[in-house]
Amino acid sequence: MPDHDVLIVGAGPVGLLLACLLVQEGRHVAVCERHTDADERTRAIGIHRPGLEALDTAGIGDAVRAEALRLDGGEVRSRRRTLATLTFGQDHPILILPQPRTGALLRARLQSLSPESLLLEHDVRGVRQNADAVQIACVSPDGPHELSASVVVVADGVRSRLRDRIDAGWRRRLGRASYAMVDLADATPDARAVLHCEPEGLVESFPLPGGQRRWVVREAEGGGLRSIEEFCATIETRTGIAVAPAADAMPTSFVAAQHAAKRLQRGRLVLLGDAAHEISPIGGQGMNLGWMDAVRLATALVRTLPSRMPDLSGYERHARRSASRAQRRSAFYMSMGAPAPRTVVRGREVLMQGLGSAPLRGWTTGLLTMRGL
Repeated sequence: MPDHDVLIVGAGPVGLLLACLLVQEGRHVAVCERHTDADERTRAIGIHRPGLEALDTAGIGDAVRAEALRLDGGEVRSRRRTLATLTFGQDHPILILPQPRTGALLRARLQSLSPESLLLEHDVRGVRQNADAVQIACVSPDGPHELSASVVVVADGVRSRLRDRIDAGWRRRLGRASYAMVDLADATPDARAVLHCEPEGLVESFPLPGGQRRWVVREAEGGGLRSIEEFCATIETRTGIAVAPAADAMPTSFVAAQHAAKRLQRGRLVLLGDAAHEISPIGGQGMNLGWMDAVRLATALVRTLPSRMPDLSGYERHARRSASRAQRRSAFYMSMGAPAPRTVVRGREVLMQGLGSAPLRGWTTGLLTMRGL
């Protein structure tokens, strides 16, 4: 008999939520995480209604609501003009809570349900399976050893080291752009997101709990924003807004790219979250989509384990379809956030009408509802 019903590789927000759901249903679960401490890097902040419903199911929805900032709405601006506004109603809440805090609440929830389930400093090095179970080889402070489970869920992120073991492939999808972001004090706290669709490129700002605001800037082709002074100067040049730099702040540059695995399951091995599909974080969709997939996967596993080989065809079909829709939306919004093209007319360079022009009005509502990096 296997040691566990389900073994999850990776203790990110998606893997932790799946573990909570399964433990609540009485399944014997282990989560292997190669690091000791939680990832404290600034990442996703937006929690949409489906994601919040998943957190409710895992038992931490109320704790998230208590700490999160509720986004009132948003605006799209261009060339110092407001093009569109949107108010988020009670039935479509968007909450703002930095990912490290959400992850900490999920970790605490899992440890309260099953203190022995979270295995830190367990680095999974190999996987093999037979008709009845999956064995993983891992290295921990106690040395190399093996664990077994009826199913192993690979949730170790975009740079998954186990994805190749199931011959999943990793196909490039449309959408790729470079951004820089930093969290700064908000001089005039306001619970509204603002998107500046400027000819020189997109600038976004999102309120954060604690009187801060996250700024995201589309970087110019081939050039990164290396200093906080350069970052703030770019914001002012594009939007006219003077943002005070913080002495200890440093912009974080990242590439928003999109990929999808060609298959999500091989026997008793299954991919979940960013290991299954990379979606531009600029769409605010990756973490929430991963949670929705985790709910579907948990339902399928609870229904079939431990008695027989799980039928995950429904999970895979839904996950692939949802990821494809999200990637198409993100690719479109990334293209709309690019700098406007330039041309030369009568010897003078002219910025062509593009971003910031009247056609933006037709897609601003969809864009605003998808944001929440």
